[in-house]
Amino acid sequence: MSDSAQARRPSARLRHAWGIVRTRGPSQVQFWFIALVVGIASGYAAVGFMTGIRALQGFLYGTDDRFHLHSFAATLPWWWVLILPAVGGLVVGFLLTRFTADARVRGVAEVIQGAAMKEGRVERRAGLASVAASFITLSSGGSSGREGPVVHMVGMIAGWVSNRINADGITGRDLLGCAVAAGVAASFNAPIAGALFALEVVLRHFAVHAFAPITIAAVSGSVISRVHFGDVTEFALPQAGALAFYVELPAFLILGLTCGLVAFVLMRSIFWAEDLGTALQGRLRLPAILRPGVAGLMLGALAIWFPHIIGVGYETTSRALSGTLVFHEAVVFAMLKVAAVSITMGGRMGGGVFSPALMVGALTGLAFGIVATAILPDVSGSETLYALAGMGAVAAAVLGAPISTTLIVFELTGDWQTGLAVLVAVSMSTALSSRLVDRSFFLTQLERRGIHLAAGPQAYLLAMFKVSSVMKSPDHPRAPSEDRVRRAVNEALFVAPSDTLEAAMPLFERSNSDFLAVVRLSDAAAPPEILGVLLHVDALRVYNRALAATAAEEHS
Repeated sequence: MSDSAQARRPSARLRHAWGIVRTRGPSQVQFWFIALVVGIASGYAAVGFMTGIRALQGFLYGTDDRFHLHSFAATLPWWWVLILPAVGGLVVGFLLTRFTADARVRGVAEVIQGAAMKEGRVERRAGLASVAASFITLSSGGSSGREGPVVHMVGMIAGWVSNRINADGITGRDLLGCAVAAGVAASFNAPIAGALFALEVVLRHFAVHAFAPITIAAVSGSVISRVHFGDVTEFALPQAGALAFYVELPAFLILGLTCGLVAFVLMRSIFWAEDLGTALQGRLRLPAILRPGVAGLMLGALAIWFPHIIGVGYETTSRALSGTLVFHEAVVFAMLKVAAVSITMGGRMGGGVFSPALMVGALTGLAFGIVATAILPDVSGSETLYALAGMGAVAAAVLGAPISTTLIVFELTGDWQTGLAVLVAVSMSTALSSRLVDRSFFLTQLERRGIHLAAGPQAYLLAMFKVSSVMKSPDHPRAPSEDRVRRAVNEALFVAPSDTLEAAMPLFERSNSDFLAVVRLSDAAAPPEILGVLLHVDALRVYNRALAATAAEEHS
């Protein structure tokens, strides 16, 4: 055999193997390898995003030290602090109006929707614009977090790979989970929490088949982070927390309830700001391109006197965890951060809510701890322990993820000795807040858009099937007679082919009919054109199959 033939043999085998993966799907071992590649790519994407923010932030504010950003900003000319977020908002407005249909930033909510309803795929064009917008926002003083854009960015990587290998829904969702796990793990140097975040928040199940590849991806993302940034925790605690154990536990129960209410206020403030901004934009006829710029101007004006609101808030969070703030500072800074996050998100500037929730939670916990330790100093531990527990409790309530948030708090601080206090506070906060909103900030976002993921598959699966994919033609053997179909039209028992089963099933329920007419409405004067019929039994069959497939995936 010639040397050229021998050289061609490995490439031919590789092409043959790739063809099998694309047509039949990857085997388990192949999928684990793909998960590793996705994890490495997602880890580098997260590292690149964070490095870019630091570089641009250093250029704009004169320092890339995220732990002393607001102290340094306080020394800058007031007009510079004012205009930076405003100019950044104008750039964001241009990006969003130019590259998205609705001038909205995509984030974690859209990734959750992609996992549930789009076979693990997320938008690309709007997603890239959202990542760029969030990059500008976080670099120019916007008061939000980085986890939202990172999660959507790595979701696009997973979607691209899924399309390349023609992945089905289960494989696509698992790849999306792998990417999210790696992105979160790389962002916070938290591999355990990254893996559980992907399962608990994005996939919303703990199926065994997804655990191994997601863990592989999370570990690979964390390794990438440690190679570039070192094996360091996000926040450094001055000392290990000391819990006066059983006597002090009731205080953490009350702290959890307090944090649940604070998380509710934070979430509702963001939604209220969004609604108010939309109403004012319509009333003042403000172009969508200017809305983020106006929000940036408001942030800049607030930052002149309170630079603590700028960016993610690492410095203030660190001071809360170390107990170097007094009571009134903790309360005022928490209120200002809620206002600043609401302005940022309501102004559609971009970013996430996890890091702001950490800051608000740490400040809330510190304020509560100062009061608790002052009332019962002989049976109380350190107020910094309350700050740590409050940080986890508010963040868990906002994310609707008590397990992964508890673990990410431990990994962010390196303090594993205070687990009982954090768990108690987290459990109480999530139990309360989940009854005040639709389980989490992200699911409430989707609920406000008419996407009912919070209630479970039985609520959203019907919205995934168009009437046109289930309907029967008028001449089908099982179709009712033409007279019955016309009577149904006269009784308004009809749907359009573009409608979903979510719109059709209530009609079946109210009418007790065994079919609905499918019509096309041309104009008000012309009678509806009958295109076919939707049989109740067919709609139920499709729905039952979807429920069975979802249950099988979640328990496999």
